[in-house]
Amino acid sequence: MRQPSIRPLAALTAIGMLALAGCGTQTGGTVAEGPAAASGEGRVIRAHQTMKLTQPHPRTGMTLLEGPTFSEDGGLLVVDVTAPAGEPKVLRVDVREKTADPFHTDDRGAYTSAQFSPYDGRVYLTDYAHGDIVSLAADGGDRQTFFSGEVDGAPMHPDDLAFDQDGNLYISDSHDSCGTQAAAGRIVRIDREGRTATVLADRLAAPNGISFDTGYRGLWFSELTENRVSYMQLDDEGRVTARHTAIRVDGGIAQTDSLAVDADGNLYQGLHGRPAMAVYSRTGQRLATVEIPARDAKGLTSATNVAITPHGTTAYMTVSGPDGGFLYRFDALAAGIRQSNGG
Repeated sequence: MRQPSIRPLAALTAIGMLALAGCGTQTGGTVAEGPAAASGEGRVIRAHQTMKLTQPHPRTGMTLLEGPTFSEDGGLLVVDVTAPAGEPKVLRVDVREKTADPFHTDDRGAYTSAQFSPYDGRVYLTDYAHGDIVSLAADGGDRQTFFSGEVDGAPMHPDDLAFDQDGNLYISDSHDSCGTQAAAGRIVRIDREGRTATVLADRLAAPNGISFDTGYRGLWFSELTENRVSYMQLDDEGRVTARHTAIRVDGGIAQTDSLAVDADGNLYQGLHGRPAMAVYSRTGQRLATVEIPARDAKGLTSATNVAITPHGTTAYMTVSGPDGGFLYRFDALAAGIRQSNGG
């Protein structure tokens, strides 16, 4: 989740934030070969607009869609990071009927991701503004604070999240690495009861996207200000056994945002600063670039995240900018699994 340069969002300063993960730079399907193929970006996958979900909010000056995730009944939840109090902060979308309804709002949170827990079936949201992890019932009610407070003596700025098979949470924590020269971000594991938080990696450059691989043997995570994706191997107790830089993203003016993984282990890396996604194999080969039509791109500045339909290959990408917040659909390279819900 990112928007413009050191991003002091007018929306979020109004609720007491300096910036919402503000490390980015300001910028403004059918499979086909295109210009990206000549630039080493693989083939081009054309994304087509499904629907417009939000307008820029007058009270916050912008809209930013994130965290698409499918529920068991096929509904798609999407968070609007900059929605003010009283307006929908989580939307429920019927992608077939092309309708969207309010799912949750409150007067506090600035939510940057959403995921359903395999342990209790509730929806978990990361509140970047306040450092909280919040959970909701499957119908959007019964808001509870699952975790709040410092981790190892420092507050969190939780961005994205992923669940292991037992329901433990893995969080990309930007901490205070944005707006400073220090790389101070972290990957944090929180047990499924919300009692114990453990730092698995630190000194990271604004960690953002996070997802398990297909076998739950390790985590992929992206670092926005280094344009890289790393891989972290874990043992059966969730402890780190190895870590290395896996992919260096040639993004130009764009930076690495959220990510998701399909059934073949391919990575879908969202881009901040360009309304597109980069697709890589698990061995690091650039397979494709997901592009929206050129006529749409002038008013859209990011493609933050993606969700692929469970057991299907239709993917829905969250795209935002001055023209509003949209869903775009494209044909993924493989089927959707739990890790295909953009955390």
